[in-house]
Amino acid sequence: MSGIRILVVEDETALRHIIAENLRARGHLVHEAATAQEALDILQHRELDLLLFDINLPDQTGWEILRTITSGALPLPGPVPPVVILSGVRYSPRRLAEFHPLAYLPKPFPLGAVLRLVTEVEQRPAGNAGGPLKVS
Repeated sequence: MSGIRILVVEDETALRHIIAENLRARGHLVHEAATAQEALDILQHRELDLLLFDINLPDQTGWEILRTITSGALPLPGPVPPVVILSGVRYSPRRLAEFHPLAYLPKPFPLGAVLRLVTEVEQRPAGNAGGPLKVS
């Protein structure tokens, strides 16, 4: 099975690189962003299959980016990709429900959880974002 196109948005350089390199080693095309602006630039120019998103970024929150792309305020080259939230801050189910993420992984999370989520997204039929994923 060929890999999927993933954007990893994480301001912690070491964590971003660990996630990205593990995904690349599994055949995925991975873009990296450390800031909201970098993420928006990539989102505007690249069709993606999955977003791995930290919420606390240095220039904006991940929530602001997600609002921008889900509202249509930023033209995307394809559909809005499914999102996995990565965050060191605990969020209420109500807050998470606003964006319907596939999953929410509170930091610190095992790398295996990210890899399992990506595998589940990769195995879904094309064009089927589906509902929330379960992390086991």
